[in-house]
Amino acid sequence: MTMEILGLGTAVPPHELPQDVAAQLAAAVCCENSREQRALSVLYRNAGIERRNVILSDGIDAPPERENFYSHSAGNSGGPGTRARMAHYEREAPRLAEAACAKALASARCDASEITHLIIATCSGFSAPGIDLHLVNALGIPATVRRLQVGFMGCHAAMNAMMAADGICAADARNVVLVCAVELCSLHLQYGWDPARVMANALFGDGAAAIVARQSRGDGAHWNLIGGGSRLFPDTGADMSWKIGDHGFEMFLSQRVPALIEQHLAEWLLPWLAGRGLTIGDVGCWAVHPGGPRILKAVESALALPAEALAASWGVLRDCGNMSSPTTLFVLERLTMAGAEGPCVMLGFGPGLAAEVLLLDRGGPTR
Repeated sequence: MTMEILGLGTAVPPHELPQDVAAQLAAAVCCENSREQRALSVLYRNAGIERRNVILSDGIDAPPERENFYSHSAGNSGGPGTRARMAHYEREAPRLAEAACAKALASARCDASEITHLIIATCSGFSAPGIDLHLVNALGIPATVRRLQVGFMGCHAAMNAMMAADGICAADARNVVLVCAVELCSLHLQYGWDPARVMANALFGDGAAAIVARQSRGDGAHWNLIGGGSRLFPDTGADMSWKIGDHGFEMFLSQRVPALIEQHLAEWLLPWLAGRGLTIGDVGCWAVHPGGPRILKAVESALALPAEALAASWGVLRDCGNMSSPTTLFVLERLTMAGAEGPCVMLGFGPGLAAEVLLLDRGGPTR
């Protein structure tokens, strides 16, 4: 049997940060000379982003209870420590997750009392009791709910969580699973001049997305999860990483990542699709994680996709930035609202370098 997505909801923080303002603010904590300021300006302009929603204050309308992360300078020792950043995460991430889950439950026309399993995906913070217990108390989920956290798997973690939900739904038709991916990437703004870290600063935003899922009824009314797959690209362990530092979590993105995707994606994905009786031309829509403009261009090139194939991904990148794990669900939401036809290929990349794929369609329950 397969899983169907009954409802989908997304949420972003209320504070919108235009990309040109973000570049000006970042220059204060990253750049020590005009050459670095010019390079930073180019990186931010070429990121494919117009605006992002962030938890961080921008120093313009900072609530008094929040530290202004942009009040430091490039010569400082790295900005707020990890403990201070995690205090923001512990306060803000549960609220954002709650907003996305409430929308997903409403979309599914499902009462929180029906939820049997709760899965959280996050890699931008830790606390215990955590987001799962907040959701139980805030939404009225039964205290008997079975809980699971998918931690520190990066940008494709929502897809890993969905595969876990698929197994839970297949095990018992009575199970109803709430999956929530939430990230506050802006808490990990890095200070000083390092091109790889500056690029991460330029790309990442904050957001949450949730789905409600159950075993498919086969009526074609909802997206069904038909199957999934994974691929670890060879000799790429140092090309994308996410590590805990003294001043937040440190993202490293090698300049090789787009070329590696272009080199290895088709040789894995095309046979994977063929094993399910599909070619690239059979795919109705694509929910590709918008890790950045070079990532999307690499996917387009590797799979010889037409320019419009990744329009939803480009749109999410433009309006929200890269929010890590929730982002593919933001893309799926846009496709769904636009009435996109299946089959749908959901594709994401994360530390490793690793790729995850899910195949969704509106067909019956048989794989």
